[in-house]
Amino acid sequence: MFLSTGPRVSLFLHCSDNQRLYSVVLCEYGSVNAEFKRITTIPLQSKFMSQLDVYSEKLLKMFQGRGGELGRRLKSVMAPICDGDLDVRRACILKAVCVYLGEDSDNLVKEYVGLDETSKTAIEETTVGIYVIKDHAASVEPEDTGIVLEGVKVLWDLENVAFAVTMLFGLMYAMNLSYPVELRYTFEVFQKIFMEMNGDKLSNKALSFKNRLFQ
Repeated sequence: MFLSTGPRVSLFLHCSDNQRLYSVVLCEYGSVNAEFKRITTIPLQSKFMSQLDVYSEKLLKMFQGRGGELGRRLKSVMAPICDGDLDVRRACILKAVCVYLGEDSDNLVKEYVGLDETSKTAIEETTVGIYVIKDHAASVEPEDTGIVLEGVKVLWDLENVAFAVTMLFGLMYAMNLSYPVELRYTFEVFQKIFMEMNGDKLSNKALSFKNRLFQ
């Protein structure tokens, strides 16, 4: 059950630890980092961001080397990188990972222009994902970036999309939630290749991705 009660997030989580059920309260994203490190001993934010940056050039070459319909879709997702902003670059690469793996990047990050009833309803109907709200379609800085779980905004006012993706991954792992089917390969890559957790067991699609990344 998710209860949003704090200024940014307050969740009552039910997790399994040595077959023992307990409740954990996460308040703000600092606690997401702390809980993830407690469970895994791995620093969530610094590890995810550093790995993303380390692989960025190789990932760009992978994406640019694809042709056909996939190549066109990747080119469209990567177009904003021309602005030269690091946050934009990271966001584009993460979205392109989804596309490269045959998944829809809108299921990971969905942008809305204004917060009207239509966008509110869409957010409430989101099971797992990140929302970005802009005043205008061409706005560079979003009005808000946050995370939705089971239709509830559990984190908001996040710095950027890449940071939101990191927090979403950390929340799902800390809460022992199954990755959404429509993003299962994307999250597998985040976990097993970016974060280097259980990387010896890869699906065929993730293994192909890894082989191309490291060739």
